[in-house]
Amino acid sequence: MFTPVETTIGAVLLHKATSNLLYQNGNILGLSGFLGRLVTAPSVEILAFFTGMAASYPLLSSLVPEVVTRYPSMPITLQTILFTTSVAALIGWSTKASNGCTSGHMLCGLSRLSGRSTVATATFFTVALITHHLVHPSLYTEACPGDVPCYTPVFPSPPTTLALGLLTSSAILAAQTIPHFIAEATSSHAANTKTSSDPQDAARTATQFFSGLLFALGLQISGMAHPAKVTSFLSFPVIHAWDPSLALVVLFGVLPNIVSIQRKGFAKPPAFAKMFELPTKTIKDVDVKFVAGAAAFGVGWGLTGTCPGPAVLRAFAQPVWGVLWLGGFWVGRRVGGA
Repeated sequence: MFTPVETTIGAVLLHKATSNLLYQNGNILGLSGFLGRLVTAPSVEILAFFTGMAASYPLLSSLVPEVVTRYPSMPITLQTILFTTSVAALIGWSTKASNGCTSGHMLCGLSRLSGRSTVATATFFTVALITHHLVHPSLYTEACPGDVPCYTPVFPSPPTTLALGLLTSSAILAAQTIPHFIAEATSSHAANTKTSSDPQDAARTATQFFSGLLFALGLQISGMAHPAKVTSFLSFPVIHAWDPSLALVVLFGVLPNIVSIQRKGFAKPPAFAKMFELPTKTIKDVDVKFVAGAAAFGVGWGLTGTCPGPAVLRAFAQPVWGVLWLGGFWVGRRVGGA
């Protein structure tokens, strides 16, 4: 069902997760790339990001348990094992070939007005929509039970709304201030002890942790971590089966990023790095492999409603499913090559 309040709050958290990481560490928040590096080139910063994602569960469970994502159970059969690993491998290959997924291209790339990300997003959204219509002709998902139209808005109770507001504001404030406090403290300590370590390392690690936390909170609160809610959006243009929630992620996640980037630009270096690490390729670098990768990602996304960010969260909640999905994903990345 359409959840305008929760999805708007979640979208703001996604905006803050991506913009904080960009302007504090100078990095693009690309989940598929982060997952690839977790195996091939693990670092303290990457581990801190995924630790932050995991920390979303105890926070939500203790403060707002009603918004914690509840995943469908997965029977352990040969068919489900093959399907899960095969789709994950397709997503792994596709995100390697197209250099990103919904986080890197939609949330971050569109915000930078990237031509390549525009092509990728338009491609995988279109293909995902077509795939969902072909594979699920009824178009109804478990996110929209009964005969009530899926676009019908449902609202949280006042206590839940208050708790979400307090959690969101506190998490955003912590993400924006604590890394700066850590940077000042480590700088003072380094000056007093005359150590050679970079005092900004701890601040960068803290930024990664809070970016992972904000990102995971945003996915869960918005409902975008639940595959059925995502595929319900792909039921468009059949209005009765359509949940428009994902549109609010664009409105309150992507658009604020655009405004922030256009206002701040990239002339001044990020807070905890000497320069931004931005993609250098342009729309002129779009080729057949890139478009094929974006299309293949659309197929995988349309089949299951799952992309790398939500997959990580589901892996925390359902470790067996996580082993299968992440194993398939990494195999697909290896097949994708450099």
